[in-house]
Amino acid sequence: MSLRARDGLGGRAAIVGIGATEFSKDSGRSELRLAVEAVRAALDDAGLTPADVDGLVTFTMDTSPEITVAQACGMGELSFFSRVHYGGGAACATVQQAALAVATGVAEVVVCYRAFNERSGRRFGAGVRHREPSAEGVALGWALPFGLLTPASWVAMTARRYLHAYGLTPEVFGHVAVVDRGYAATNPAAWFHGRPITLAEHAASRWIVEPLRLLDCCQETDGGQAVVVTSLERARALPRPPAVIAAAAQGAGRAQEQMTSFYRDDLTGLPEMGAVARQLWRTSGLRPADIDVGILYDHFTPFVLMQLEEFGFCGRGEAADFVAEERLPLNTHGGQLGEAYLHGMNGVAEAVRQLRGTAANQIPDASRALVTAGTGVPTSGLVLTRDD
Repeated sequence: MSLRARDGLGGRAAIVGIGATEFSKDSGRSELRLAVEAVRAALDDAGLTPADVDGLVTFTMDTSPEITVAQACGMGELSFFSRVHYGGGAACATVQQAALAVATGVAEVVVCYRAFNERSGRRFGAGVRHREPSAEGVALGWALPFGLLTPASWVAMTARRYLHAYGLTPEVFGHVAVVDRGYAATNPAAWFHGRPITLAEHAASRWIVEPLRLLDCCQETDGGQAVVVTSLERARALPRPPAVIAAAAQGAGRAQEQMTSFYRDDLTGLPEMGAVARQLWRTSGLRPADIDVGILYDHFTPFVLMQLEEFGFCGRGEAADFVAEERLPLNTHGGQLGEAYLHGMNGVAEAVRQLRGTAANQIPDASRALVTAGTGVPTSGLVLTRDD
């Protein structure tokens, strides 16, 4: 049974530091070094040192274990270390884990990180090449023999159904790409800085897997990103304004699989994100109209539209118009389509910048931000607020 009541985590922890490497296509250094650079940058931003850290959280897919990162950063004893499953779906859940540790007194300062050479090393977009036998792999086995070998091909199945159900064409996905690339064009940290696109350019980009075009698909990036979490009380004594974790949630839907949940009754939505949405609204006490900026996971444009609908920003099938009319500032860093693909961790950092008032594309008086993690898999989300 899903949680149906407000939880007790909201408001008990905050993000106090953010740090990243540059975003590139060939970092020229190890993933461990990228992780260490990002972690130390985040600690510097927070006004803390490695000696202050007693907890680390990362992704199961990360190649740099918590203990190794602690050693390489010069940290002391750890009382908490954890990993969250499912690639991009873990992004906000790493912050949730850190907040849980802080709120319960298991740790005082927890750093969440993600670092990879996803362009120059293992490219996720290359698809399935070798997998160790697993129960989860059995589900993929129903799709792989028919040519559904890559993330784009998995998403294309759901995207096609979405278009059919609402009488839409693939061009509607272009609104997300144009908005993201527009913000990236004015963000100096973005890979596509200075390179906006038009709807016509989106429609002219080559097919990857119909109905997805090249400009519907996120980048492949080398880099690292880290955030520092501590108690709200301690956060108030640190140099940067805290981003309060007003709510944090994870969600998995019925008939959930890893990107291939094709046997659900309805393929036009994202039930895993719906579960996250309900808990975020319950715990934060907020509603869609209260959100000033949305940082929505954008590995593929169709899933941004579905997320807006799951969260109740608009009706089913109406999200393309919602985006086109710019009713909510979305992915003001450029998202993973425009800034970098860091499994959503750079999106968490952008929400913090917006609340601090330091974003490259600052939304005036932004005080409440929604952040989501990867969709199509068990996922997570955050509502972050200013400490007013």
